[in-house]
Amino acid sequence: MKTLTLTEKLAYSAPAFSLAVVGIPVYVYIPKFYTDVVGVHISALGVILMVVRLFDAITDPVIGLVSDRLRTPMGRRRPFIAVGAVLTVFAIFFLFNPPRALGADAAGIWFTALIFALFLFWTVVIVPYESLGPELTFDYNERTALFSMRDGALIAGTVVAAAMPGMVKWAAGLDGSPEGQRQTFYILSLVYTPLILAACAWCVAVFRERPRQDNYARLQVFTWIRSSLANRPFRILLIAYTISAIGNNLPATLILYYVQYVLGSERADLFLVLYFVTGIVFLPMWVFLSRRTGKKAAWLASMAINTGAFFWVFFLGPGDEILYGVLVFLSGIGFGATLAIPSAIQADVIDYDELIAGDRREGLYIGLWSIAKKLAAAVGVGAGLAMLGTSGYQPGLAQSDSVVMTLRILYALVPCLCNALAIVIAFSYPINEELHRQIRSGIQTRAAGQPVEDPLVPGTIIGQRHI
Repeated sequence: MKTLTLTEKLAYSAPAFSLAVVGIPVYVYIPKFYTDVVGVHISALGVILMVVRLFDAITDPVIGLVSDRLRTPMGRRRPFIAVGAVLTVFAIFFLFNPPRALGADAAGIWFTALIFALFLFWTVVIVPYESLGPELTFDYNERTALFSMRDGALIAGTVVAAAMPGMVKWAAGLDGSPEGQRQTFYILSLVYTPLILAACAWCVAVFRERPRQDNYARLQVFTWIRSSLANRPFRILLIAYTISAIGNNLPATLILYYVQYVLGSERADLFLVLYFVTGIVFLPMWVFLSRRTGKKAAWLASMAINTGAFFWVFFLGPGDEILYGVLVFLSGIGFGATLAIPSAIQADVIDYDELIAGDRREGLYIGLWSIAKKLAAAVGVGAGLAMLGTSGYQPGLAQSDSVVMTLRILYALVPCLCNALAIVIAFSYPINEELHRQIRSGIQTRAAGQPVEDPLVPGTIIGQRHI
């Protein structure tokens, strides 16, 4: 099993740091910027964001499958990362800098076109990039370290993304006026475009992909998708993670609204930074714990801590900033592990698929995984903002009691219920370190042309490749 150097881990993690711009700014700051400054109606914006995520349900597995089959001197994944990075920065620049003279309808069209372009180009980068990870090492615990560093970089990038608007306003002497917000996003676009290009270039330059034989007679899209969903460990992981992610996306979307209209505070940026920094600080503890107890136990514990603390946020009101900060800190303890450990588990279920199917199909699995993440975001953003608009939300004004209660329910109660259900489902996940060792041994045995017993279904013999 290959042990990656620190330089290789950093090179692989760098794009995650830079591409975090597609997280906090797009899901938290951009919606409020386009509703309150550019003039897009909040309900319409929620529907647009939901539809674009449904569009991703098509593009993600397509990009994953194509990258599985691509054969170039650069490999399967790296050409997509290089080209996608260039396209992504163009979409970010224009999304962050809408023309000033747009009316409401034109603003909606501008936002729709640019957000569709951004997520399409981001998919071209992120699906092959994440597909590259499981190929870099096959060691059970080394994967946890690799994906913890990658997702730690993602969280660090998210911290920077959360803090950057405030830092830009302070450094440039800007205020919260519409013109000040436009200038803030202009400066942010100038920062992120070279950062994304440099990080992706470093990743592409450092790695040389493993040579693979083309084992596919033809593109069997629906057969492959059916077989991946028949992979029981992956199915359990996917369902549990998706339900949890739906809950986690609601607070990410609504935090600016909750902090302003429920707590009566203007310190949303500070609370975001506190949450993400806490996640980074405690991530090494979860890596250590996963080595001692296994990935599944660590994942369940992280979700329980994250949810148990956040439940009490529902009961807060105006002036409860300090108590809210304490609960954010406690919830953040489990945050990093809820990202990193499922990624490490996912690499193991891809190995199990290779044992059963006889081919490595990281792109397919990452594509399906990406669908789950984006559909979860679509529900979080689309349903959250649409319900907020339906409850009577008025930009910049004092909100009614029904709006405040809707915010409290969507921001706190619904996420806790989603995570509780995810924990129940995740209990049945079967692969541990010993079973993974048997899976890797079985892959080698099968590659030598010998039949092997399925370690998850004793008595079942796996013979020749059937897909």
